[in-house]
Amino acid sequence: MLNNDAMAQLQGLKNQIEAEKEHAEATVKGTQNRYGFAVVDDGREVFLPPDEMLKVLPGDRINICIRPAAPAKGKKAKGDRTIAEVESLIECTLGRFVGRIVAKGKAIFVAPDLPQLHRWLFIPPHARNGARPGDYVECALLRHPIRDGKPSAKVLTRLGDEHTPGIENRYCATRAGITWEWPEKTANQIISHARTKSPTSEAERADLTHLDFVSIDAARTQDIDDALYAEVTNEGWSLYVAVADPTAYLADAPGILEEITERGTSVYFHGDMVPMLPEAISREFCALVEDETRPALVCKLSVSDDGKVSDYEFMQAQVRSRAKLSYAAVDRYVTGHNDELIAHSSPLEALVQAYRALRSRREREELVMEERREYRWHLNEQRQIDHIDSAEKLASQRLVEECMIAANRCAAHFLAMADSEGPYVIHPGFRKDRLGEAKEFLTRHRPALADVPLETLDGYRQVLSTLAQPDNELPLRSMVNRLLTRAELSRVPSEHMGMALQAYTNFTSPLRKAVDFLVHLQVKAVLSGQGNMTVDTQWLSTISKSLGRCREATLSAERWLGANYLQQLAAGDTRRFTGQVSHITSSGFTVKLDDNGLEGLVDLRKDAEKFSFDKWTASLTSTTRRFQLGQAVEVEFKGAGPEDGFIAHFEPVEGCGLKAQKPAQDDDAASE
Repeated sequence: MLNNDAMAQLQGLKNQIEAEKEHAEATVKGTQNRYGFAVVDDGREVFLPPDEMLKVLPGDRINICIRPAAPAKGKKAKGDRTIAEVESLIECTLGRFVGRIVAKGKAIFVAPDLPQLHRWLFIPPHARNGARPGDYVECALLRHPIRDGKPSAKVLTRLGDEHTPGIENRYCATRAGITWEWPEKTANQIISHARTKSPTSEAERADLTHLDFVSIDAARTQDIDDALYAEVTNEGWSLYVAVADPTAYLADAPGILEEITERGTSVYFHGDMVPMLPEAISREFCALVEDETRPALVCKLSVSDDGKVSDYEFMQAQVRSRAKLSYAAVDRYVTGHNDELIAHSSPLEALVQAYRALRSRREREELVMEERREYRWHLNEQRQIDHIDSAEKLASQRLVEECMIAANRCAAHFLAMADSEGPYVIHPGFRKDRLGEAKEFLTRHRPALADVPLETLDGYRQVLSTLAQPDNELPLRSMVNRLLTRAELSRVPSEHMGMALQAYTNFTSPLRKAVDFLVHLQVKAVLSGQGNMTVDTQWLSTISKSLGRCREATLSAERWLGANYLQQLAAGDTRRFTGQVSHITSSGFTVKLDDNGLEGLVDLRKDAEKFSFDKWTASLTSTTRRFQLGQAVEVEFKGAGPEDGFIAHFEPVEGCGLKAQKPAQDDDAASE
């Protein structure tokens, strides 16, 4: 029996241990291994041992006890090392997720496609919803592992298997949280609301049906959201950009802004399209189809002979498109090969002239995006790539682009002059935290530009224009991309450095883009004299997140389809390709293939030679080889699989990247 002193000592030890414990709330962070971390609200990351990690899922909010870690058997404790013990679950943030069905014996599991969750979840027989091993599915958590470490899930939707045509698009969209189809009830409510409107009979709408508007688009396009008309004037041209007007039907539709900001944009996959608005709205009510009178928001621009927009006017109107012209047909006209299919469209010549003036001025005084070679994917009946064609951008596509940019600029100026909250599209240019690095870059490569103010519109334009000149020995324009910001949405106007414009917004695609829909509402509010509509910052945040999800979904689906195509070529003994280094880092480079535009990684960390990375020349160099941004390379395809997102992997072929040998010196030269 213990005496009183021993009991007191034990109680004191117990009190000491309790005093050393800390209780806190934390968020679970997963790893590639069986252990994880509990991220406390003050930023600390506390180790979660494997046994504790079994009780939770990444993203969970939990109550933890932080205590000193017990030393390993036979070893001393290491300083103040601590571990976390899970006490209780506060909130599970795991919602719907996607994955693939796998079997182990007679048991069925789902392997979740989640970045931090690397464990299978059991699916009970009653929760399988017809799914079988190999199926891609959408699931939800059925039972949390907090009690016994044994989680389970239920199948919500079977998406298909690897043989299902279009599975790549459907799976990547679902993983990104993109709703593949409009819920029938919601879509019917929106369509019913639209049927109550008759905007073409509104007295305040200008009647422009006498003007010979034409649309220029891809041959298969149905949701046509713009049409063009131009006529010659004494000073140059009058250019009319008519844009489909869905707000004429939906401005006061209940919940419409929440719906479209959540969707953000129509999503264009290869072989599939997920519309931002119900398709009936576009096709039955709004699209500027041939020979149909439709409501439109029109921007009329006065374009001078030198391409300057001297004046503009916005008006609510009704228009009637005279013809739907394809890019290919108009391109033959623009490039001097007249086509009888569009000979009836007399205003086309004025439109071409106005385009050339606008384009020339932008090339002289602003910044024009670099034109990259385009690639067209042709899919077979299984919705896999049959072949890929490369092509230059058509002059007809540039024509439409210039007219849209001109109208967008006018919309931004119109709203800014009215002190409207936009939204605007801004581009800050160089990242503020990389300005010092940008100055150093210019000092090394273009010292004459080192003192140019990068924060100003003129300075940015001067620098980017010089770096893009074709006579530069290095691809300087591409090299500075890592120092630049992305475009952003804003309630207040500001410079768009990437285009060298004082203000910019998107106005011309309200059937496909939420920002354009909001801009239409703002333009109409100003025109009606009702004042400005308040733009909720949450709308812009939601749209930005939606655009990011859509971008990731389409890129993921493209990688998957591209991987399938490369594996198909490899099965036919086509494994070697030529390409260019399109991106480079300290670990390797991305190669873009010449024939088909597909991209993949070359990981030089596995190479027998050690490479050193020089960020100032965007190059990797070993004792015998050198790889640089923009360099032509020959590579061999090594594979692509689901374990790393279907990223294609390549290796340089023997001799690729070899440095030129220095010329041998003769004895006399060496002695000198």
